[in-house]
Amino acid sequence: MKKHYFKPELLAPAGNFEKLEIAIHYGADAVYLAGKNFSLRNFSGNFTNDEIIDAVAYAHLHNTKVYLACNIYSRNHEQKEIEAFLNITGQIGPDAIIISDPGIIMLAKKNIPDIDIHLSTQANTTNLNAAMFWHDIGIKRVNLARELSLEEIKEIASNSKIETETFIHGAMCVSYSGRCLLSSFLSGRDSNRGLCSHPCRWKYSVVEELRPNEYHPLMEDERGSYIFNSKDLRMIEHIPELINANITSLKIEGRMKGINYLASVVKTYRNAIDAYIDFPDTYETNPDWLTELYQVFHREYCTGFYFNQTGEPQLNYNNIHHGKIHSFIGKIMECTRDNHYKIGIRNKLTRGDTIEISSPKGPPKRTKIIDLFDIENRSIDNAQPNTMAILLIKIQCHPNDIVRKI
Repeated sequence: MKKHYFKPELLAPAGNFEKLEIAIHYGADAVYLAGKNFSLRNFSGNFTNDEIIDAVAYAHLHNTKVYLACNIYSRNHEQKEIEAFLNITGQIGPDAIIISDPGIIMLAKKNIPDIDIHLSTQANTTNLNAAMFWHDIGIKRVNLARELSLEEIKEIASNSKIETETFIHGAMCVSYSGRCLLSSFLSGRDSNRGLCSHPCRWKYSVVEELRPNEYHPLMEDERGSYIFNSKDLRMIEHIPELINANITSLKIEGRMKGINYLASVVKTYRNAIDAYIDFPDTYETNPDWLTELYQVFHREYCTGFYFNQTGEPQLNYNNIHHGKIHSFIGKIMECTRDNHYKIGIRNKLTRGDTIEISSPKGPPKRTKIIDLFDIENRSIDNAQPNTMAILLIKIQCHPNDIVRKI
């Protein structure tokens, strides 16, 4: 008899409305987003209050949950403004609000008691007793600290009533669960208030006091040394272990990443999770999934702290982007007539180019552009960035499918 596994939620970032649509199109069960203030990604675009209303309505129409981030560590002068934001949140009705600051948790429980609270990874939950504490005061879910091994995560998930959430793909902070002081110290931008300048990914060299104009790399690398530069997390090869750890939600990092990245990553993990749930006995990592993740912009991949590999360095000294990085062209906006598709152009496209279309299911489909038209249906030789164009191709597409040039 086939064994039935708990199917975890796939949680994807939505830095703006376009990214929300892409995440849902490619199979996210839930998305996390933020307003213009009080989250840790102030440069991701984010949503006005009216846009949050539209986002929640759109997501719910597509049976997708919305979690609203309010996960800064706040200051005294912000309390009234935060309380006002929480009251607006209660009127909008997201499925949960993501918080790290105990003071904001207190305000949320007082002002919006019917909205579930998810505890941010910023709160540094590293043990079972802490998870049970948060459950006992009414927290619905905890995003566990990045420092935990898979065995530690499984122990918490299996022995507490609180829902658990862990990151499975994306950038990793070199700090204690993202609470970093480097950005504040070096650039005056507080990473705990959504303004991180990512100094952990800058290039660093050694300068000797008496020779201020001579820069010496810490390693034998002409680009200098990336002494803090963390690798990117990738757990696509360990889907069975994640599901067997009883984790409630598998989270993708990247509210500041583009729609090409988002489409590739969400699609890949969606297909992998579904494949294991449907056919656990014959499941294998599909090589196409690895290829897809190598083609998007990334730093060297690793498995973070999941397997507690003390001998594996988590710092990235090479900053290498493995694999062929294709040229992202845009997304399908609509079908104007048979095999004619309107597309928003992000990079130059020419009649006769070979492209691939990425849809939610199956491998990308390759085809050639038979003809190219401007928005007035006049034939053109090429389409420039930041314009609209119409493609004539032989394959069928759908709105929000991603187009890439080979």
